[in-house]
Amino acid sequence: MYDGRKGSSSPFEQTVYLLAEAGRAVDRLLAERLEHRGLAPAHQALLSTLATLGPHGRRDLVERLAMPGADTHRALDDLLSRGLLQSMVVHIGGRHELLAITDPGRAALDLLHSDASAAQDGLLAALTRGQRVELNSLLRRVCAAAARGAGGLGEAAGGGSRTPAAGTRSA
Repeated sequence: MYDGRKGSSSPFEQTVYLLAEAGRAVDRLLAERLEHRGLAPAHQALLSTLATLGPHGRRDLVERLAMPGADTHRALDDLLSRGLLQSMVVHIGGRHELLAITDPGRAALDLLHSDASAAQDGLLAALTRGQRVELNSLLRRVCAAAARGAGGLGEAAGGGSRTPAAGTRSA
C-alpha cells in the first residue's frame, strides 16, 4: 500500500487517485444510508439547499442544483408528498411556485447528518482524533484550491493559467 513517506511504485497510489477512490467509497456509504431511509442523493441535495438558502422558486432550484430536471421534479414531488417541503404559489411578475423546507424536513435532514457522521466515524476509525482534525483541515485546503481552479490543464501544460477544469462543481 501507499506510504506517503517513501512514495509508491504504482501511479494509481498517487494522492489524486486515492482521493477519488475515497470519494467513491463515501458516495456508496451515504447512498446506502439514504436508501435505507427511502431517499436518494437528490432528496438530500434539495433539503440541504432549502435549509441553507431558504425558500426558492421551483425553476430556480432545478437550475441551481444542475441535476436532470425530471429527476429533480420527481424528488421535489416526493418530498412534498411526504410533508418534508411545502409549496406556496406567489404572484410576483407572474405565477411562481415557492418551495420551503418544513420542520419535519429539517428533522429528516438532521437524521441524514447523523447518518453521515456515523459513516464518517466508521470510515475514519483507524485514525486518531488528531489525525481526523488534520485530514479535515487538509481536505478543506484541497477543496478551496479546487474551487479556485488550481490543478487545471493550464498549469499542467506549463501555462500557469487558473482556468477551472471542465466538469468541476462547487461544494
